[in-house]
Amino acid sequence: MPGYIRHAVIIVSVLGFIGGPSWAVDPQPAETAPTAGSPVFGVTLPAGYRDWPFVSIAHEAGDKPDIRVILANDIAMQAYREGTLPFPDGAIIARLAYTYEASAQNNAVFGREQSFVAGEPTNVQIEVKDSRRFASTGGWGYGQFENGKPNPDEKLVNSCFACHNKLPAATDLIFTGYAR
Repeated sequence: MPGYIRHAVIIVSVLGFIGGPSWAVDPQPAETAPTAGSPVFGVTLPAGYRDWPFVSIAHEAGDKPDIRVILANDIAMQAYREGTLPFPDGAIIARLAYTYEASAQNNAVFGREQSFVAGEPTNVQIEVKDSRRFASTGGWGYGQFENGKPNPDEKLVNSCFACHNKLPAATDLIFTGYAR
């Protein structure tokens, strides 16, 4: 093998080992990359969002009890970790919701009902910070997705800002704080 080819093979191998080639295809399944965005805001599911860092977890009670995992992209995570508000443009926060269920297996081991786990997924909500594009909604654009597809209900998507807007301005309209 000529020297220049051997060097190219070594360089490509090292780059692949370090972090993968920049031209690699994101291995996310098709359902996490819808072709259409959410109504009103045009927000889409970001590629690789399920691999983002953990922000927090929440349990919602009431008519539709669920358990929620909050994830954030690198821009949002840096702001969370440094306590920088408002979030900078490019910050994206993902909320993954699941039914909240008792674990029969775990409870059998413990001898009483005390263990609850995430059940079936219900939806994913995405918030994207772009202070120019979404100026009328505090700089945030919203989308809700079921089975990887945007929910087409404009009333539902518009209701996101209505609730977030009730939060103190000091939170940058974000419900979830960083769980350290």
